[in-house]
Amino acid sequence: MADHPHALLVREGYDAFVRGDMDTLRGLMSSDVTHHVPGSHPLSGDFKGLDATIDMYGQLFAQTNGTLHVELRDVLVDGRGHAVALHRITAEREGKHLDETGAIVFRVLGDRITDLDECVEDIDRSNAFWS
Repeated sequence: MADHPHALLVREGYDAFVRGDMDTLRGLMSSDVTHHVPGSHPLSGDFKGLDATIDMYGQLFAQTNGTLHVELRDVLVDGRGHAVALHRITAEREGKHLDETGAIVFRVLGDRITDLDECVEDIDRSNAFWS
């Protein structure tokens, strides 16, 4: 069975993110996209708009000196504009190591991602790593 178009869109987004291809990511998202990052650290919050979202992605790579790696594990869709991606994230930062499972709930309108709602395995560990 072929992947649903929303699953393909999310997979393409993860592939672009891993490669650091922000131009491709820009083409996959709506101009008013919002990425919601949980926690109480400097990179948490609601990043509204394409520029703010892409800038935050750049900060993830900058803050980890390029050690950030995301491995997509699975994509689930509902056929009504939602997709859930499960991934493993690893990174090094200021002598700290992050290795955890996470997820992002995507909202898709047409052929563009309009909203990303991120979930982490351990909010306290995430806060400690990014703070």
